[in-house]
Amino acid sequence: MIHHPVSRVLAAELPQHVGEAVEIDGWLHRFRELKSVSFMIIRDRSGLSQVVITGGYEAPPEESVLRIRGVVTANGQAPGGVEITDPTIEVLSRAEQLPPFDLYRPQVPGNLPTVLDHAQVTLRHPRLRAQQTLAAASIGGFRSTLDDHGFTEIHTPKVVESATESGANVFELDWFGRRAFLAQSPQFYKQIMVGVFERVYETGPVFRAEPHDTARHLAQYTSLDAEFGFIRDHQDVMIMVREVIAGMIQSVRTRATMELQLLDVELPKVPEEIPQLHFADAMRRLGKDDVDLAPADERALSAWAVEEYGSEFLFVTGYPMAKRPFYTQPEPGNPSYSNSFDLLFRGLELITGGQRLHRHGDYLAALAERGEPIQPYASYLDTFAYGMPPHGGFALGLERWVARLAGVDNVRLTTLFPRDLHRLSP
Repeated sequence: MIHHPVSRVLAAELPQHVGEAVEIDGWLHRFRELKSVSFMIIRDRSGLSQVVITGGYEAPPEESVLRIRGVVTANGQAPGGVEITDPTIEVLSRAEQLPPFDLYRPQVPGNLPTVLDHAQVTLRHPRLRAQQTLAAASIGGFRSTLDDHGFTEIHTPKVVESATESGANVFELDWFGRRAFLAQSPQFYKQIMVGVFERVYETGPVFRAEPHDTARHLAQYTSLDAEFGFIRDHQDVMIMVREVIAGMIQSVRTRATMELQLLDVELPKVPEEIPQLHFADAMRRLGKDDVDLAPADERALSAWAVEEYGSEFLFVTGYPMAKRPFYTQPEPGNPSYSNSFDLLFRGLELITGGQRLHRHGDYLAALAERGEPIQPYASYLDTFAYGMPPHGGFALGLERWVARLAGVDNVRLTTLFPRDLHRLSP
């Protein structure tokens, strides 16, 4: 058996090892050479550490990967209050080219195309990396909250035989000579699985062939989906949404403390009951007559919710059936509206959800009313022929959520390797 005389120590652990000989591994974040001493800043997954070199040293390029052995010495001005002295430096991998901008700068100095074109290295910038930590913590909170409420995590196909939503916003592909599509959502499958587990959720990619070129749309994004049965109506779904949002925020608070400080993020407070406004009332408030909310409408209603209720969250309920998929439950007594909702957060639509139809005959009638054929949905419709409870669910766009948390104006900056109208690499 091979024994290593010194085990690796992470930057965040160094204060526990003052006076000890340690080994640290990481990337050369920055090198500063003064007259008689030089300083290396080493970056690992836990943070930054400082290495002090006396005498001359020809450092490799920044972002080279180094292994350093030395003694941990207290220094109140160094990161974490300690530094490495008397170092022995080993280059594990020499960087062959420099990043497009200095990664040690406090802010991201590159413009959006530069950041995205060189994402392999620009994502190493502490601020961009921190946003992805917020995303990871958010998903962790989503999962743990739903686990605590008796949900089962599922994983459904991303290649499907028919479009989930009506319309042409699907990516078509050849599936061994058959026509198939990239899934717009796991909607059909998560409804099917309500008949198996009652309560299910999924996190994964979804695809929308919408020719948008805006700061809020992507052709592929990460959707956090949940669906559950034996509800009374969409209000039960909204109650669950509130629980999930609160759980995600708590997870970010506990799992991404350093990142919140770095990004100067102020986490929102979730009211015990999120205020809601019916779509018809929203139109009256906006002085409009439309079947959907424009981005400016979402901002205006969000500002109203803050002023009226002190809430950064607002449910807009009862969207017109004309703007909802065929599987949506109409509003009882007012069938031009639906038992559905959007959740607005800081001026942006974040979540869409509602109650679904659950009787086989209602599905046949809904498709007939819209003039759509039954055959493309045959395997999905079979689900309801076998008996399904009243059910509903919701979907949250992860990249929008992180963008709103971090105060970022473009969802591409909170997306790993975004895919849109123009981008298929890196």
